[in-house]
Amino acid sequence: MLTFEKQAMLNGYKMIAGIDEAGRGPLAGPVVSAAVVLPDKFDVPGINDSKKLSEKKREALFPVIQKHAVAFGIGLADHEEIDQINILQASLLSMKRAVEDLKLTPDYLLIDGRFTIDSTIEQRSIIKGDTLSLSIAAASILAKVTRDRIMADLDLQYPEYGFKRHKGYPTKAHKEAILTHGPCPIHRRNFKGVKDI
Repeated sequence: MLTFEKQAMLNGYKMIAGIDEAGRGPLAGPVVSAAVVLPDKFDVPGINDSKKLSEKKREALFPVIQKHAVAFGIGLADHEEIDQINILQASLLSMKRAVEDLKLTPDYLLIDGRFTIDSTIEQRSIIKGDTLSLSIAAASILAKVTRDRIMADLDLQYPEYGFKRHKGYPTKAHKEAILTHGPCPIHRRNFKGVKDI
């Protein structure tokens, strides 16, 4: 999973950041991105696309990635920004913010998906990058765990929606809760399943 990183290094880049987001599909809460710069010698088994890992495994890897990373940054776009500029643009904005949150400036970005971000830094988008690049996979774990924790906190404010369980995704229980209680302040008003209510 280091093919893209090694290729970038062969091209003269030294500080390569992998970037991924979590939370494009939910009906509520923010979209959260992470940027991670891994050291040259990084041997932590089990890192993969966060969607392929259990919650327990993601939670276990979260502090390990933070400890060993040269740098990591978190960026988010909240539900209001998502409604204002659409989920794609909000995702790209959260990715840009994650890069800006790094304590150093990378010279190359590997971005999960088909789009690049608004940055002067050289970058490459990789479809299914979270399964092909170790840096992006590490970022996917940081983004997913961070977002899940945000939704668990929001569950305390809005317990009737069950955010801790489904993290805002459109599960049957979540849709029923919206029908029963109406949307709450953190719901994405422009998303199907919310705007029609």
